[in-house]
Parts: sequence; C-alpha cells; structure tokens
Amino acid sequence: MSDQISFSCPIPMPGYDKITLAHGGGGSFSYKLLHELIFKYLNSEPLATEHDGAVVEINGVKLAFSTDSYVIDPVFFPGGNIGELAVYGTVNDIACCGAKPLFLSLSLIIEEGLPVEQLEIILASVRRAADRAGVSVVTGDTKVVGHGKGDKIFVNTSGVGLVYTNTNISPRRAEPGDAVLLSGT
Repeated sequence: MSDQISFSCPIPMPGYDKITLAHGGGGSFSYKLLHELIFKYLNSEPLATEHDGAVVEINGVKLAFSTDSYVIDPVFFPGGNIGELAVYGTVNDIACCGAKPLFLSLSLIIEEGLPVEQLEIILASVRRAADRAGVSVVTGDTKVVGHGKGDKIFVNTSGVGLVYTNTNISPRRAEPGDAVLLSGT
C-alpha cells in the first residue's frame, strides 16, 4: 500500500520563505500575506477593513484616501494604457468609499531606455483621464532605475476625496438583493 498525496490548485503553501507572484494575485495567497505578515506589523482600524480605500476623519471632515500601484505588461493595451488605468483605478477606489475624488498623486518608476515618446503618451492619457474624472494631480515623484531593473514603467497613484454621505460603503456590507451600479462605457 502506498501513501497517496492529494493536491489542489493552487498547491497549498503551509509556510513560505519567499514572496511569489501568487502573493500579489488577490486570492488566497494575498490573503495569507496580509493576515500572516502585513497585519502582524500594521494594524490600524481602516486597514483591517481590507477595503481598497480608507475613510478617515479630520476635524469633523470625512476624507477617503486610497493608493494603488500598477505594474502591468504590456503598458499599452487595446483601448488604453497604464497611465489612464492608474487614474481611473484610484478614482474608482475613492468613489467606492462614498466620496467625491478630488486630488491625486502620481509617482513613476521608469526603466532606463523607455522611449520618451511612450512616456509622453502615458502622461497625456493621465492628464485626459484626470480631466474626465474631475481630479487634479497635485504631487508626485519620479525615479529612474537601470535597464533590466524594472519593466518599462511602474505607476503609483494615491487619491483623496471628500465623503459627502453618511453611508458606510464597504464590500463587507454587501447583501443579496443589493443594487450594483456600474459606470463607464
């Protein structure tokens, strides 16, 4: 008689000593990374909601705050590019907090050798997307890494918006029968 081992996909990892791409995929490995490592060191109440945005109150004013990083390949795809994806993604996260998006930061990590023409196309799309969304890019940062040390360009956007409702919007509060609203074209 032989011992049989059963596997399921993805193969369970009881422990790990290195981060893999699976940890960034949004599934069970991401959940483990958050709960077993990140929350071990960072544990604020808004962070514990696991929402893509946080609602914080300052002097009686409720603000929504979110950040997101975009590390996609290809950076140009049918219908868009990494620049507008970054703007719309962060604006969406702020709106999903019940807030009107107002301001964004834009940080770029550019790989040496990226054609300037491609960077201009990305920046023009950031500007168009920000104008369409009614937000202003008010701060940012730019870094250049050596050739082969990045993947063309990585973009991070953070956003701030004003919460204008008393509604506590959260994915955890969704219930069967709730309406789902979609925006865009």
